[in-house]
Formats: sequence, structure tokens, C-alpha cells
Amino acid sequence: MDKECCSTHLIDGDGNYNVEGVDHFMKEVKLSDCGLSYAVVAIMGPQSSGKSTLMNYLFGTNFREMDAFKGRSQTTKGIWMARCVGMEPCTVVMDLEGTDGRERGEDDTAFEKQSSLFALAVSDIVLINMWCHDIGREQAANKPLLKTVFQVMMRLFSPRKTTLLFVIRDKTRTPLENLEPVLREDIQKIWDSVPKPEAHRETPLSDFFNVEVVALSSFEEKEEQFKEQVASLRQRFYQSIAPGGLAGDRRGVVPASGFSFSAQQIWKVIKENKDLDLPAHKVMVATVRCEEIANEKFSSFSENAEWRELEETVQTEPVRGFGKKLTSIMDVCLKEYDFEATFFDEGVRTAKRKNLEDKLLLLVQPAYQSMLGHIRSGALDKFKEAFDNALNEGKGFSAASRDCAKHCMSQFDEEAEGVHIEQSNWDSSKVREKLGRDIEAHTESVRTAKLSELTSTYETKLDEALSAPVEALLDGASNDTWQAIRKLLQREKEKAVSGFSGSLAGFEMDNGTKDKMVSKLESHARGIVEAKAKEEAGRVLIRMKDRFTTLFSHDADSMPRVWTGKEDIRGITKTARSASLKLLSIMSAIRLEDDADNIESLLSLALMDPNAAASGNKSITADPLASSSWEKIPPTRTLLTPVQCKSLWRQFKSETEYTVGQAITAQEANKRSNNWLPPPWAICALLVLGFNEFMTLLRNPLYLGVIFMIFLLLKAVWVQMDVSNEFRLGVLPGIISVSTKFLPTIMNLVKKLAEEGTAGAATNPNRNAPTQSNSSEVNSSGSEHNKSQ
Repeated sequence: MDKECCSTHLIDGDGNYNVEGVDHFMKEVKLSDCGLSYAVVAIMGPQSSGKSTLMNYLFGTNFREMDAFKGRSQTTKGIWMARCVGMEPCTVVMDLEGTDGRERGEDDTAFEKQSSLFALAVSDIVLINMWCHDIGREQAANKPLLKTVFQVMMRLFSPRKTTLLFVIRDKTRTPLENLEPVLREDIQKIWDSVPKPEAHRETPLSDFFNVEVVALSSFEEKEEQFKEQVASLRQRFYQSIAPGGLAGDRRGVVPASGFSFSAQQIWKVIKENKDLDLPAHKVMVATVRCEEIANEKFSSFSENAEWRELEETVQTEPVRGFGKKLTSIMDVCLKEYDFEATFFDEGVRTAKRKNLEDKLLLLVQPAYQSMLGHIRSGALDKFKEAFDNALNEGKGFSAASRDCAKHCMSQFDEEAEGVHIEQSNWDSSKVREKLGRDIEAHTESVRTAKLSELTSTYETKLDEALSAPVEALLDGASNDTWQAIRKLLQREKEKAVSGFSGSLAGFEMDNGTKDKMVSKLESHARGIVEAKAKEEAGRVLIRMKDRFTTLFSHDADSMPRVWTGKEDIRGITKTARSASLKLLSIMSAIRLEDDADNIESLLSLALMDPNAAASGNKSITADPLASSSWEKIPPTRTLLTPVQCKSLWRQFKSETEYTVGQAITAQEANKRSNNWLPPPWAICALLVLGFNEFMTLLRNPLYLGVIFMIFLLLKAVWVQMDVSNEFRLGVLPGIISVSTKFLPTIMNLVKKLAEEGTAGAATNPNRNAPTQSNSSEVNSSGSEHNKSQ
């Protein structure tokens, strides 16, 4: 047998379908690559009628043939299948088990009917092998076979149009032109006698079958002639499926890649003794095969190296040309599917293609979303950078955000267009909306930060412009203090509001919001003054004492006072306390409105001259300061309540009384130190009673010189010890201080005298001294002189 021939046992004698054998057969002959360009030819007929021999000579197959010398017996069991050698299109031939065999018995016709139905369901051309001498006989051997064929055909809901090629074997001398009409008449009778469904009761035979008749000589008697006739018949099978060929008008063809599965399912239905709905079966085969093809292509796409690299890269960074690359990969996958599934049912093919496309899109969607995410992030980063640069260049906030956002969205649309996958109907609208929200959120955050920074800047300027001046004005505490503060506040507030309003113009905000922010800034300015006033009110006692000390301890020229005894301490104290009371009255309330009040007069009357206040208000027994609020002053503007003012004044007086007392003591001590001479009467008594001693001094000038020397020494000690200043603080403190300084002062005077004597001797030495004795005399005389000094 030709080595190019490939055959397999399709269905064994027990009716088992050989799945592995058929799959191997299809791979060997590459049947799946044929699409619809293939033909299936089957042969049926009585047992030992030479079917296998005919097929081997006609199609070059290697089916087993009967050995005539061993007797007539069953040769073919079940159904065998082989590929025709050297014929186009690809032709698959099936050799069916012979009918009417003694091996199966007279009553076992089930397999005959099953195999006949199977042949009609899968074959384009069915050869019916019959003896020439049976034509025209009522009880001929071919009639049961024809009845079987027509009966099982009725089990097909929509039979495919099959070519029945009657092969008349062992043709006699009777011409074929005479045999064919008789055979066709017998076929028509059998067709008419077969029960039919109501839908096909009047249907002619030609709607289901193309009937062809051919006659062959006896193989055993006229072998050469038989071979010539078979060779002639073989020519009719070339291009058998082309228009005008033996099977040119066939319909309901299953694509070659689904042949194995289709044949298996048909045989399964036949074995279960069910009616065979070929259209439904065709759809079922298409469904299964298209599903298999789609799964294969999906797996192939999943393992595609280019797709895997694309998927991995897009997780970390954007991929240039992402949309084109992915579209190309998917397009190749879908084209491969279309190529392999092109001959299956269009509806099924289209549906499965749509499913495959959906699965592919579902697989690539995360990568698509990641790519859009990269584009969105990049666009947002570029917006932030461009926005910051525009603001740094001084462009208005709203104009900068609007222009940068427009450019950013345009750039996103351009880049998103390059990510689009042609097989999908996705759009980037949701990601675009997310980008828009991100831009708005960033713009709002920057806007809030800028407005906060702007507000903080002007608030800081107001702090610097108001805090120190307000503190200085409150420390000065004069009649026009609050008027000056009001002018200062109004000037700085107008200046800040003007600059602030100009800065807000770039934000293009509505007037209501702008007015609210300006009002908040004005309130902040007022709050600075009020806070500083409250802060200073908390230190008012210290301020009052400082003012009292300054005025009490310094004169009009700001020089420290020396209490010589001529100063009016009472008047000075009253003046200093009045100034401190003025400070207290100014710090009692916030006067940012030009409203008059009587706080100063009330405090002056109640604290500086309480007796006058009591006599002037004899009918009023209550204390005017025994209240927690001032008249015409609301609590929000009150810094110190009347009760607090009274308490502070009491504490102020108690803490300043010591200073006044010290001044009085110093003044008295100064008076005592200046009045060291005795009274006049004592001087007169001394003159009268000491006349004799005075005359003695006049008579002896030496005494007068000694007394003068003692006076000079005492005067020097007096000056050195500053006795008058020591006694300023009192007699007892003066005595103690003088007693401690007396001895060191005497020692210091003696030391100075010794140093002066030594310096004089060094500047006038006696250079002409002739002898050592003279030098000694000079030195001794110098020493005596120094001592006398």
C-alpha cells in the first residue's frame, strides 16, 4: 500500500468511537488546516460485495480485503476511515461494515441502521454497492439497504443533501441506459413506501438526494476493464465539492477542525437512539470548537512575551505607544481566531469572538488603567510645576490656575488618545474627571495656603506696626493717649486693607468673600490693640509704680533728687500719685470709639480726695468704686473694673509709702547734718566763759599753731569720711558708719604723708656731700622733717 495513505479504525465492531485514533489521524493528514475544503465519502452495501476492494482501487486506500480463496466471510468490522491519496480537495473515505452479514444474524440490524445514519450525517457522497442481477427484482439484496437508508434519513430533522452514487457491480451485457431507469424506478418505489413525517409527506426524493448511477465490470473476470472503469470514475471525485461536482450542492458542512468532535457527538446521539438534529448539531459543534479556539487564543495571548513585557513595564512607568502596541497584539490574536473559526456557524463564531474579545479586554484593562494612572499623575505633576512657576512669576492666582488647568487637560486628552485600544469602547472620561478633581483639590489647597499666607503676612505687618507703638502710647498715659491710638489704628488699618485688597484681586473672588476677609483683617487689627491693652492692664501696677518712682525721685530736668530739706515732699508725692492715677484711669477701659466717660474724675475723686468725695456726696453712703462695671462702658471694653482699680490703688499706695518715708527720713537727716553748730546762746556763753583761755592762746602763738594743725587733721578726716553724708540717714547709722571708717581713714592719711615725704627726698639729693657723716646728717634731718610734716 502507498506509504502516503493514513487510516484508522473510526468505530469498532462494538460501536465504540476511537477518539485518540481519530485525533491522531487528523494531525497526520493535517485535516484541521482544510477549513471547508474537504469531502467525506462513505460506502455501504451487502457483506462481501467488494466494497473495500473498490475503495482501495478508487481512492488508493489500504482497507483490508476479503480473501476469496478462504471463503466468504465478514472482513470489515465497524467503520474504518482513511485519507484518499493524491486527490484534491482532501478526501476522507469511510468503509462501513457490510449489511446482511451472517455474523450479526438476521435480527441484529441495529448497527446497520446506526452506521447508515452516521454515514448520511457526516458524508457528502455515499456509494451504495449493489449487484447488477438484483436490479428489477422484488426481493433483491439491495432493497433492505435502500429501505434502511431512507428510514434513518427521516430521523434527521433537516437532512443535508447527500449524493447517492449507486455502483452496479459485475455489469452484464445489458446497457447502462436500460439498467438506470429500472433502478431509479425501484428507488422511487422504495422512497414512496417509506413512512415520512407530515412535513415531508409530499417532498420529492431530489430534495434530499442527488442520485447518480455507475456500472463496473466484474473484478474477477474482467480485472483490467474493471481497473480502467475505476480510474475513469476516480476522475469524477477530483474537485467533487466544486459547483457541478458530485457534491457541488452540499449544505450544512462542518469545518474540518471540528470534524472529530462533530462525528463523535453524532455517533453519541445515534447510540442513545435519539433523533439527530443536524442544524442544532452544527451549532453545537461550532460552539464547542469556537470555544476551544477562543481558549487557545486567549492562552496564547496570556503567554505572549510582548504582552507580558508590556504588562510588567506599565506597572512602574508609562509606556510610549501603549495603545498601538496593545491594539496590534490583540488584533493578531483575533485574526488568528477568525482564520481558524472562519468556516463555523457565523452566529456562534461571532458570539465566541465577542466573548474572546471581552476576555482579552478584561485581561488588559488593569494595564490600561495603570497607563491612564501614569498619564494622570504625570499631568498632575506638570500642572503643579507650571502652576507654581506662574505664581512665582507674579501671575494672578485664578488666571494661572485656569490657564494651567486648561493646558494640563489638553495634554491629558492628547496622551490618553495614544493609550486607546481600538478593540474597546473605553474612554478616559472617568480618569479625566479624577484628574479634574485632583487639580481642583490642589488648586484649592494652594489657594487656601496662599490666602492664609497672605492674611498671615498682613497680620504680621499689623502686629509690627501696632504692638510697640500702642505699648509706648499706653506707657505714656496722657489725655490724648487713646486718641493717638485710634489715629494709629485707623492709619495702619487703611494701609493694610489697601494692600490686602490689591493682593486679593488676583484670586477673582466674589465681593462677599472679599469683604469678609477684609473685615476679618480689620478685626485682627482691632484685636491687636485690645490684646496689647489687656496685656498692659495686667502690668498696670508695675507701670504705676515706675511712673511714681520716676516723678518722685527725679526733678523737672530728670535729674535725681537730693533731699536737702527744702523740697515739698507732700506736693511731690501728690503730683506723682496723680500721674499714676492718670495711668490707672487710662488703662481702665478700651476707648477705640470717641465716646466720653467719667472714669478719670471718678477715680480722682474717690482715691485722691476721698474726704471731699464724702462731703460732696453726703446723701450717698455707698462707695462709688464698689461696682463691677463702669458707667457707659460695656463689659467687652472694660479692662479694669472699679473694684479692681480700688484694690490696685490700695496696693500701690502701700508699696510706695516706703519710698515716701525714706525721702522724709533723708530730708530730716540732711537737716541735722547741716545744723552742726551750737546755738547762739551757747556761742555767747563760750565767749564769756572761755575769755581767759582765748587770751592765753593770743599770748602764746605756739598753742595757736598746734590747734591749727589739729584742725587741719580733723578737717582732712572729716572730708575723707564724708561725715555729713553718713549722718543723712540718721544719728545712730551715722555713728556706726563713722566708727567703722575712722581707723582706716587715719592709716590712709599717714600712708599718703609718708609717700609724699619720700618723693620729696628723692627729687632733691645732696650731691656735694664730702663725707658719709654729712650724708647721714642730711638723711636724719630729712626724716625729722618728714615726721614734723
